[in-house]
Amino acid sequence: MAQYDVIIIGSGPGGYVCAIRCAQLGLRTAVVEGRETLGGTCLNVGCIPSKALLHATHSLHEAEHNFAKMGLKGKSPSVDWKQMLAYKDDVIGQNTKGIEFLFKKNKIDWIKGWASIPEVGKVRVGDDTHEARHIVIASGSVSAAVPGAEVEIDEKVVVTSTGALELGSIPKSMVVVGGGVIGLEMGSVYCRLGTEVTVIEYLDAITPGQDAEVARTFQKLLQKQGLKFVTGAAVSKVEVKGGKARVDYKLRKDDSAHDLKADVVLVATGRKPLTEGLGLDALGIKLTPRGQIAVDDRYATNVDGIHAIGDVTPGPMLAHKAEDEGMALAEILAGQAGHVNYDVIPGVIYTHPEVASVGMTEEQLKEEGRAYKVGKFSFMGNGRAKANFAGDGFVKMLADKETDRILGCHVIGPMAGDLIHEVCVAMEFGAAAEDLARTCHAHPTYSEAMREAALACGDGAIHA
Repeated sequence: MAQYDVIIIGSGPGGYVCAIRCAQLGLRTAVVEGRETLGGTCLNVGCIPSKALLHATHSLHEAEHNFAKMGLKGKSPSVDWKQMLAYKDDVIGQNTKGIEFLFKKNKIDWIKGWASIPEVGKVRVGDDTHEARHIVIASGSVSAAVPGAEVEIDEKVVVTSTGALELGSIPKSMVVVGGGVIGLEMGSVYCRLGTEVTVIEYLDAITPGQDAEVARTFQKLLQKQGLKFVTGAAVSKVEVKGGKARVDYKLRKDDSAHDLKADVVLVATGRKPLTEGLGLDALGIKLTPRGQIAVDDRYATNVDGIHAIGDVTPGPMLAHKAEDEGMALAEILAGQAGHVNYDVIPGVIYTHPEVASVGMTEEQLKEEGRAYKVGKFSFMGNGRAKANFAGDGFVKMLADKETDRILGCHVIGPMAGDLIHEVCVAMEFGAAAEDLARTCHAHPTYSEAMREAALACGDGAIHA
């Protein structure tokens, strides 16, 4: 029976980052993972492969729509779907092998198989039982069902994000159930490949929780690209006949019944914690009403010696949130002071244009009754963006009306997912909009739009 300081269940971003940090801090560490490769959902069937297909199809879009404008003449490229999937698989392989290398480098044991916790301090994998002073549950999440609907997933016609990454052929039509991040990213991929994509969203706007102005602009830009939207609609049934799917739904405003037929239906209505088979009930571990593992500010459950991080716990289901928690928990277990600032966790949608946000939305500030000011700047006023056919979108910065401290920022535009981190760093140090506005930004760069939005919180942007 092996004795460890820490056993981590799950090798996704939360689990593997926690393991590496534990090992760096001198703790004898093992990770239990039942997949054939490390990296969890993110590296295998989530963040990484979807970004590969987004990159490939955006390159196709550029060739079809912008190359000729720049004097790059020639026949438009054809799509070899099998080769595109092979490229995606190669990207997955490079990343998962990289995690395996890091495990070996940091002397972390990979216990292959699926874990359960028979009692405090013990983890069972197959016929073997391993002991540890600390057990960390980082088992991640799985696709959630459509609430109140009859839907059977077969990963061929009715698919989750996993099946959408490996369809046998490019469908002529696709219905996406859910207007959140996953649905819009994968919908964009197939729309660029020529698929007729319709997104059905239960709420009256896409990207729930996003700044409302950004969400409205985002939907208009996606519609220009060819995506169709049905909002305020509740899906009641998805039925497959003869290899085709029919989606029944009702409009919430008048309860009228409608249906759509498609080659493929992508169910993208969110994710739920993956805790099945761990033995949490027998241990008496408390869960939240949403089925998440309840933890305190040190990621401890109500059972001594068992901790949890990432998608199985409350909060946004984001890989980088799990990573931060993994590092913080490792430091806590090593006797240090681990900490995560949950007010500064960015969110990104990797469509084109990208959408990124951090901090509070204007709607949240209004709800709080907080006095604030808005600084906006359009990418049409940014020289680099206009040169690169990327002038759609804007930066919206929110600052406290009295102190000028940055409270949030919302970006829709080129490289938004990278640009947002300038504001993340500023917010982490309690900066004012004026601090960012007085910081020299290289010209010509997209980042100048961030400075202009900060200037707009004061006397005004220069190029507006």
